Amino acid sequence: MRATTIHAPGDIRFEDVPDPRIEQPTDAIVKVVAGCICGSDLWPYRGENDVTAGSTIGHECVGVVEEVGSDVSTTKVGDFVIVPFCHCDNTCAHCRAGMQSACVNLGVTQSGQGEYARVTQADGSLVATDGMPDESLIPSLLALTDVMATGWHAAVAAGVRPGHTVVVVGDGAVGLSGVLAAAQMGAERVIAMSRHEPRQEIARAFGATHVVAERGKEGEARIADLTDGVGADAVLECVGTDGAMKTAFTVARPGSTVGFVGVPHGVELPVRRMFQKNVGLAGGMAPVRRYLPDLLDRVLSGAIDPGKVFDLTLPMAESAEGYKAMDERRAIKVLLHP
Repeated sequence: MRATTIHAPGDIRFEDVPDPRIEQPTDAIVKVVAGCICGSDLWPYRGENDVTAGSTIGHECVGVVEEVGSDVSTTKVGDFVIVPFCHCDNTCAHCRAGMQSACVNLGVTQSGQGEYARVTQADGSLVATDGMPDESLIPSLLALTDVMATGWHAAVAAGVRPGHTVVVVGDGAVGLSGVLAAAQMGAERVIAMSRHEPRQEIARAFGATHVVAERGKEGEARIADLTDGVGADAVLECVGTDGAMKTAFTVARPGSTVGFVGVPHGVELPVRRMFQKNVGLAGGMAPVRRYLPDLLDRVLSGAIDPGKVFDLTLPMAESAEGYKAMDERRAIKVLLHP
């Protein structure tokens, strides 16, 4: 098959690689209808993560089941499926506790930016739609494989409640999804920290009541003004850098929780402030399968349209341009068609 590969920082190619195959009886092979580039894919692209030259990249996709292993019983060939980026059996003790991203049989999509992808726990992971969805729904269904569920997880971890004032740190696809999640959960005020006008527009469309363009101390002071010096009832940290985490804890009111879903890079927690102000930290890798049924219902009912985070669509053969566009912040999130 043809798939996107990474060879070194900044070196993205679309080339021939071995087809994925059934390796375990719980596997399925999915023919990709749409994949996309994630903000976390930019870490190796920028040289922040180690790169194995020639490895496939991409962990988000939706598609049609092509083949299943002998133990797969509920997933059928021909099903159109949403593929959570983290695969789970959905039956182990951790899955039953709602932590499918820590499943004892955890797997991760490896070639979501290719023509086919292997899912290691098909029955536990895949969620099928009722037939082939309308083309217009594909972006929103694709968003459920990671970013929408991850933004939702940040809001759940932060304990967002009706009437809350929520601050979202980060205006990438996950941060924007966090804005949408907080609004859906009934937050009275949702403050999006964003200095990019196209992202601000999506944040407002998703339910942001205020936008703070300043960063660092200036941004923190703006939020203090907006909250009469009290701070936020819940904070969603959707970046993963030390600066973003420091801002999150600075704007959090005493007794609140920071929900963090940005993959941490160089983060040092302000433990003394956490202790003195009783500010908690919760979150991590999103248990996508836990949230999928509810989020799918919201998409199909029209309650949410998370596919708005895709502002550039390219053929998969041009994935290198998609990476460049996201790296240069010319695109929020890039959808790729095989």
